[in-house]
Amino acid sequence: MIKAILTDIEGTITRISFVKDVLFPYAAEHLPAFVRQNDSDELVKAQLDAVRHEIAQPTANLNIVIDNLLSWIKEDLKVTPLKQLQGLIWQTGYQQGHFTGHIYPDAYQYLQQQHQAGTKLYVYSSGSVKAQQLLFAHSDYGDIRPLFTDYFDTKVGHKQSSSSYQNIINQIPFESHEVLFLSDVVEELDAAKKAGLQTLQLWRDNQSQSQEHPFIASFEQFDSERV
Repeated sequence: MIKAILTDIEGTITRISFVKDVLFPYAAEHLPAFVRQNDSDELVKAQLDAVRHEIAQPTANLNIVIDNLLSWIKEDLKVTPLKQLQGLIWQTGYQQGHFTGHIYPDAYQYLQQQHQAGTKLYVYSSGSVKAQQLLFAHSDYGDIRPLFTDYFDTKVGHKQSSSSYQNIINQIPFESHEVLFLSDVVEELDAAKKAGLQTLQLWRDNQSQSQEHPFIASFEQFDSERV
């Protein structure tokens, strides 16, 4: 019996193009100025030092750090300090009304229904927890953060590693077989299944498909008996 749902964001409950066409370009455009203006802020400084550690250049100047961050954005790399900084930059964009967080209508209805039914909802995304909460706080449907019990990002591990899902299970009051993981990415679903979670793939944007997992093209097709 499914008692909790762990959901991906991009490509699952929000369209991929929102991240790639709105959020990433916004972060890339504003990142250099943001870093230079806030490099003495403790939170920002910690992420910049993490970049220096990542590139094995502990004394790298800001220009080198910024160049690496912009390169990671261009290559769509899931590097934790980049995700943390992106979340801080997106906060300004959301608060100033430059954009709202896209949520598929069927996903919003599904999440509401599951929440009302007493199913606990969790989020696991490569975007930072801060970025996740910003999207949900400023979504197309207003502030939907009350739907979710907790949030996880790459601090628990990479999404294609089964140990990451076990780390999440260790932090929530459910057994792995009681948790349904939702994602559009086969490799993530494979890792979650290996950790004992139930899985369901969303086929929304011509993603790679696998017969190893149940699938739907819309949450309107969701059937708890199929998973």
